[in-house]
Amino acid sequence: MISKDIALGFFFLFQTGFGALGNSFLLGFYAITFFTGPRLKPIDLLLIHLAFVNDLVLLSKGIPHTMSTLGLTNFLDNAGCKLVFYFHRVARDLSLCITCLLSGFQAMTLSPRNSCWAKLKARDSKCIVSLFLLCWVFHLLKNVPVLLMMKGSMRNKNITKEQDYIYCTVAFPPLLRNAINMLIITLPDVFCVGVMMGTSGYLVFVLYRHQKRVQYIHGNNLTPSASPETRATQTVLLLVILFVSFYSLNSILVLCIQYRQSSWLVHISAFLAACFPASSSFVLIVSDSRVNKNFLVLWEKMMT
Repeated sequence: MISKDIALGFFFLFQTGFGALGNSFLLGFYAITFFTGPRLKPIDLLLIHLAFVNDLVLLSKGIPHTMSTLGLTNFLDNAGCKLVFYFHRVARDLSLCITCLLSGFQAMTLSPRNSCWAKLKARDSKCIVSLFLLCWVFHLLKNVPVLLMMKGSMRNKNITKEQDYIYCTVAFPPLLRNAINMLIITLPDVFCVGVMMGTSGYLVFVLYRHQKRVQYIHGNNLTPSASPETRATQTVLLLVILFVSFYSLNSILVLCIQYRQSSWLVHISAFLAACFPASSSFVLIVSDSRVNKNFLVLWEKMMT
């Protein structure tokens, strides 16, 4: 009979491999499109970056967690724990930031021509590159406290002021400094989630108004196919819903872990942290018509 730890390890291995395969496929697809196909759209730059950071999230969290569930709990020293958790936090925050930018960009795309966003539409590519650099610099600096707090696994020692994450531990600083660190970490996340919720509400309103207008023009008996803008908006909304749902549940579990030592809470938190990076790539693959067209062309070539 397979033990629980081995089954759990293979489960995390499957989740990590499945998600990394989807994100790597997207990166390869956009790379081929860049060199052989038409010019990439500004939104494609966001999707490429999202796939890249989601790969980092999965690999930095999934591989160590898989190894720990298979019985390897002391494979990282202090430096290894610091780097693994630091890059995971940076990649996870970038995933949040880029998803926020994606919802904001789509709201800007659907905004009327006479709105204040009209000037930004003409130079959206330059704005996106500048925002990428700003996000990277900000989150690299924001997560510096992680380098100071993380330590290697010390599960065999009597520790009362450190939080056990199975293969690493976090040493809590004094109360005031810990509160400041939590405030620095939490406020940007709350702001990004708030922006995503606001832009999502606006996108839902635009879609509803567009649907009513189309029904009025074509009649209630006709169901015209959705425009590319509508499909892109629906995809962005689905991504935002997935991210906010998994992020909220994981945040609740992280707070519970700080007050109650439980390996199962750590496992569930790791699973939820990897759900969005593992599933978002397949949402994009299914919703992108260019992927389907290229697959059909490739299939026809193989058959002939």
